[in-house]
Amino acid sequence: MKKTLLAFLILFLSVQIFAQKNTNERAEWFTDARFGMFIHWGLYSGAEGYWKGEKLRNNNDYAEWIYYRNQIEKDEYVSLLDRFNWEDIDPEEWVILAKKAGMKYVTITAKHHDGFSLWDSKVSDYDLGNYTDRDIIKEMAEACKKHGLKLGLYYSHWVDWEHPYGWSHEREIDGITPEEYDQYWQEKVIPQVRELLTNYGDIALMWFDMWINHKDAVVSKDQLLQLKNMIRELQPNCLVNSRLGLSIEEDPDIDFKTLGDNQLGSKKEDFPWQSPATVAHSWGFHSSDTQWKSTSALLKSLIGNASLNGNFMLNIGPRANGDVPFEISQRLLEMGEWLKVNGESVYGSEAFDLDADQHDWGKITCKPDENSFKLYLHVYNWPLNKKLFLTGVNEIPEKIYLLSDKEKTPLQFEHISTFTSIDLPSDQPDPYVSVVVLEYSKRPIVINDIAAKTTDGGYALKPHNQISRLKNISVTPASKYGTVPAHVVVENEQTFKWKVFIDEPGDKKVDVSYSFQGKGNSGKFTVQTYKAELKGDISETGLTVGEPNENWHIENFKSKNLGTIHFPEAGMYDIELSIEPAKNEPVNFQWMWIK
Repeated sequence: MKKTLLAFLILFLSVQIFAQKNTNERAEWFTDARFGMFIHWGLYSGAEGYWKGEKLRNNNDYAEWIYYRNQIEKDEYVSLLDRFNWEDIDPEEWVILAKKAGMKYVTITAKHHDGFSLWDSKVSDYDLGNYTDRDIIKEMAEACKKHGLKLGLYYSHWVDWEHPYGWSHEREIDGITPEEYDQYWQEKVIPQVRELLTNYGDIALMWFDMWINHKDAVVSKDQLLQLKNMIRELQPNCLVNSRLGLSIEEDPDIDFKTLGDNQLGSKKEDFPWQSPATVAHSWGFHSSDTQWKSTSALLKSLIGNASLNGNFMLNIGPRANGDVPFEISQRLLEMGEWLKVNGESVYGSEAFDLDADQHDWGKITCKPDENSFKLYLHVYNWPLNKKLFLTGVNEIPEKIYLLSDKEKTPLQFEHISTFTSIDLPSDQPDPYVSVVVLEYSKRPIVINDIAAKTTDGGYALKPHNQISRLKNISVTPASKYGTVPAHVVVENEQTFKWKVFIDEPGDKKVDVSYSFQGKGNSGKFTVQTYKAELKGDISETGLTVGEPNENWHIENFKSKNLGTIHFPEAGMYDIELSIEPAKNEPVNFQWMWIK
């Protein structure tokens, strides 16, 4: 047993890994910041999702699309300015809210798809300066400088519903020539972005919004390079996002990748990336919006992205009088209070070397210090047994404490090889997410490919947490609204393999969850580990009703107990499950459970 463990450690010990190797110098502040504010505010804010008593003509209810969706005439659309209370509108309040929320940068929609600009543009008469004496971009720049936040500008370059040759999706019917589109590009896009980068001081990032690659759009790669090169010339430190229309893979000079709307990270990346997200649903203010995400959900989105080397840019949609909806400001202020205590675990943090989904209690971030290396365990669900299990770190922590504890009172713990068990206090220190800090003298070596011990003390062995070389298998995704779980269809004999660290030796029960639609007993399960073996028949599981009264009959996935396995001592074990179905009688395997 000890020889097996030693060989395993030599094989799987990882070397020191540094996150986001592909971060350029320009973007270092961005990866440190982690949290920013998005502001969607423009003419559409005056409509509030309705035009002449009719709600926005699309079920996605993106209020900022009402000009296009409801086919509003340009002159009538501009009349929405009459609804704006200019004496009440103070962009500095948005910046102050961002600062209180713990955000480090702000990105505002300088020009959205409607083509209307929030500054006094000299190359267009369709801007705020031609109708009012206000320059919102100037006011935002001054407020950000005053309060120490970085300013980003959203600019819709691909789509412009106002310019006669800008791209509107109606062009899919009418068509547009490359020469016509280039006229729009040279007349409006290039000179307006030049104005933004010339007249308002340091701009931290330009946030473009083409959600497809240039190969699938009217804009050409040469036009995009012209725009990017001008930005590099005017403000060399200004970041450019991938929604310019050039992916990071295509052009390494792109500074960060932008995911889809409200799309959170799913894997660790070594380049900077960001999720644009909403508190409710619509980006611009919509009076019928009620889909408010909770503070806990928003914090978990921020933490989850940080644990994968990503940023989180959270949107506010102020009303035409400048007010931020209470439900949004309330959540932002609550996030800010959490970050006052726990911000150390987010700002400047990076992904750790373990699988991000390894533990069922939450997420891990990490940070090197001058004299130590810290792991931050973000505990989403405070364990009922007051024990927190960390699997895969092969070093003994020097100290463990709650981040919220200013005295850093040590928590008691036990460490065996690659397993750490932490004694938690009875009361959860934070109602949203509590953070436990583990300090090491240096970056700890980790062992990957281990199925971690769950919060309730068992081992959930699934296709995705097998050892790496066996993970590339075909998994049938969940279906029928999740009533049919994800599973692997086993048609011929197949073996699944896991590694687990058993910290408490003894007898443990073994269960397998599967579906089999054959008759009677047909085929065999075999479980093997160190000097132990279990066998069991594959029995029919039949059908069940997925949804009552809906004639919704689905395969039944049942848990079958195969017996008990004895683990003689604490240590690392290889667990194998072989499924041997009968000919032409497939088995749908879901998971194996050991406890």
